[in-house]
Amino acid sequence: MREGRPAVFFWLAAVFGLFILFLYGPIITIVVLSFQGPSGGLTFPMNGLSAHWFSRLWGGLGVVDIWAAFGRSLRLGLTVMALTVVISVPAGYAFRRGFRGASAVFYTTVASLIVPSIIVSLGIGVQFRLLDDAIRWAAEATGMAAVAEGFTTSAGMFTSGLGAHLTWTLPFGLLIMFAVFNRFDPRYEEAARDLGATSGQTVRHVVLPLIAPSLVGIGLFGFTLSWDEVARSSQAFGSDQNTLPLELTGLTTTITNPEIYALGTVTTGVSFLVIVVSLLLIHALRRRPARGESGGGAARR
Repeated sequence: MREGRPAVFFWLAAVFGLFILFLYGPIITIVVLSFQGPSGGLTFPMNGLSAHWFSRLWGGLGVVDIWAAFGRSLRLGLTVMALTVVISVPAGYAFRRGFRGASAVFYTTVASLIVPSIIVSLGIGVQFRLLDDAIRWAAEATGMAAVAEGFTTSAGMFTSGLGAHLTWTLPFGLLIMFAVFNRFDPRYEEAARDLGATSGQTVRHVVLPLIAPSLVGIGLFGFTLSWDEVARSSQAFGSDQNTLPLELTGLTTTITNPEIYALGTVTTGVSFLVIVVSLLLIHALRRRPARGESGGGAARR
């Protein structure tokens, strides 16, 4: 006869269930309350069931152009995602090969995860203001003050803002690449070189296809970390360049109806959509070599 499970299993299962409820309960609550009826409030019990607050959200949130902030966050997130992948891959490959000063570069990069985010944001804001001062000084010294007039890098979405987000996403991308290359079998590269492939061909035709699912994971990290970031954005963006999380933080003190929950549901939905698309892409990339091998084997037979 099959033995029953010990009592400790059910206790641990109950603890795990409470943990899942604690982790996802607030998200589920916000999603449910966003479907309140027109007379509903911010708490239970619900007064009806409708998409009224989503239609209100679609029309805008008063003086705040929430869809402009949505577009800025989306464009910035996609840019951060691309740059995180493009920079992390060669950086991880360089660390794998080794170079002078690699340890110092590594600890400097990872230190960004340890320093409080608000301090990083303040530092980046000051750094880009100093950069603007240096550019204006150089323009005046070379007689090009008229050309540099109005040019600024501070408080911009794709200048100081982009830099602030990359200080958050690049360390994660680099750590993922460390884990990927730590398990990468160098015999694949040796075989490619034995067959006459150059270093560039080896990376392009052997290394990158094998680590492609991991690159999708790095891109997912880059987008979601940028999409949700508040602290590092607070001092690096101008008031006219606020991202969606910054606008959402400000709206929590002014909006007292489920419209704010509808906005939270939309942003959560975008995050989950990115995750699902990334998982499907990873699944497709992992299945592609298997199909190629089976097809090649059939052809040989």
